[in-house]
Amino acid sequence: MTATGHPNPLGRWGRRGLWCVMMTWLLSSTVLASPTINSIRLHASPEKTRLVFDVSEPLEHTLFVLENPLRLVIDLPGSTLAKTVRRHPLGSKEFKDTAVTNLRFSSEKQADLRVVLDLSESVKPRSFLLNPIAQYGDRLVIDLFPAGAGQTVPLPQPAAKQPLRDVVVAIDPGHGGDDPGAIGPGNTYEKTVVLAIAKALAGRVNAEPGFKAILTRSGDYYVAHRNRTQLARDNQADVFISIHADAWKTASASGASVFAISQRGATSETARWIAEKENRADLIGGVGSVSLDDKDDVLAGVLLDLSMTASLSASLEMGAEVIKSIAPINKLHKANVEQASFIVLKSPDIPSILVETGFISNPGEAKKLRTAAHQKKMADAIFKGVTTYFKKKPPEGTLLAQKASQAERVVAYKIKSGDTLSEIAQRYRVSQRALKSLNALKSDRLRVGQVLKIPERS
Repeated sequence: MTATGHPNPLGRWGRRGLWCVMMTWLLSSTVLASPTINSIRLHASPEKTRLVFDVSEPLEHTLFVLENPLRLVIDLPGSTLAKTVRRHPLGSKEFKDTAVTNLRFSSEKQADLRVVLDLSESVKPRSFLLNPIAQYGDRLVIDLFPAGAGQTVPLPQPAAKQPLRDVVVAIDPGHGGDDPGAIGPGNTYEKTVVLAIAKALAGRVNAEPGFKAILTRSGDYYVAHRNRTQLARDNQADVFISIHADAWKTASASGASVFAISQRGATSETARWIAEKENRADLIGGVGSVSLDDKDDVLAGVLLDLSMTASLSASLEMGAEVIKSIAPINKLHKANVEQASFIVLKSPDIPSILVETGFISNPGEAKKLRTAAHQKKMADAIFKGVTTYFKKKPPEGTLLAQKASQAERVVAYKIKSGDTLSEIAQRYRVSQRALKSLNALKSDRLRVGQVLKIPERS
């Protein structure tokens, strides 16, 4: 009965029927909420081909390789493909320089989604899920390594030692590939800006006699932090320079900075915040299968407690020279070399600095950083600072060290009877003007017993 005394129009069986309808609707709604692939991205790097599925939520997947013809099959049970992805799949442009020649999907009518990659070479696939972080949501990452190769970055073998070698400058453009770094006004990507500066710097270094540059990456792909320093070590680098563009919570922050490693942590709140931001990129790039959102303590635990006294001293001195060179062409955020716990600088045997070329979050600096002219100025300034340091303290066994040893040295000569300035200049292969300048002589007249300083080459 109803509250008014009228019989319930549904009755007992009517209420049961309504309940069944509601449960059916709820169950069907649950079934319809399947994982969706919203986009597919493909990246090539020297060590692997990376396929990234941007997904609405974590999903199940299996994968296996088939031969004759070579192909990788990825089964995604219960998943669906966004219509935009199905209508506009990856094409030949994206496949260039990768192991993939074509990408196909199962029919839209099939209950389970199957993705097939046609391959140009045998591969070893590795897959993992990444949790949401920064501007990225859930992702399924599939790395395709060449068959027979390990899953580590192949690093160049060190060149055979020469009697006189070049000063090797390892230049590290930060971020890359799936890790864009900071994004500033005007769609200014940190990874793009720092790569341009790094290439310009490498060009200056290679053009200088006695110097040689190596790049940790030469294109838009990601290299793990520790693989960057390992590459420098394997190439017997004399210095490691990591190039970045800064970002802050407010657009007003501006200026360039230079950092060296700190064994005790950051020297300022700004340095601490930046270090945390840059360290997080290691897992954004997919080196591991976990997010750093809840792993700060774990990350802190893997930071090596290494003795870095000698390299740290050199880093600070070199950083000071770079700051002096940058000051005339760009505002400084800090006038001195700061210290922070950047993973990429944790190399006990190589002096290392990290240059923040400006705040990409500042509209004015982002605009400058996008221009080739300012990128060149920044590269020239870094080059000047680094070469100034090495000309003062050339590494042993280098062509630069030999030149320094052959530089002019002053010896003492006591004037005897019959000596003339022109005869002494000819004997020691030096100009009379140089002799007069070094000895503050106002004329060519000499007196017996006078001690003359003479520049001599060894």
